[in-house]
Amino acid sequence: MLDLKISNTVTLDENEVDISAIRAQGSGGQKVNKVSAAIHLRFEISASSLPDFYKEKLLSLKDKRITKDGIVVIKSQQHRSQEQNRDEALTRLVALIKSVTVTQKKRVPTKPTKGSVNRRLDSKKKHASKKRLRGKVEKE
Repeated sequence: MLDLKISNTVTLDENEVDISAIRAQGSGGQKVNKVSAAIHLRFEISASSLPDFYKEKLLSLKDKRITKDGIVVIKSQQHRSQEQNRDEALTRLVALIKSVTVTQKKRVPTKPTKGSVNRRLDSKKKHASKKRLRGKVEKE
């Protein structure tokens, strides 16, 4: 079997991934009830050969594809052939594992410019005067 390349130093053996063929869901058509073309992929994070860094990050992810037991479940039924669905499921697994390594850039809070503050206050004043003019007219 092949090794799935996660990064230059990390690879994942395909034997660690449990792949089973199932029948695809959805509306019927020719062959749909006879052929198991969809793929159901299961990958146990804690039992894998991934480095601890990857395991911790994956287990801390809030992703619906990861169960409470730490098993990644991916279902692929996009294509008509089992082989294409298998490749897509493996690609999505690799993408999920790679997404853990990407760190979000820290947001630096900025101050609004003087001009934008003045524009906001001016529009508020215009809006307030418009509302005031719609009010009841006082008798003199």
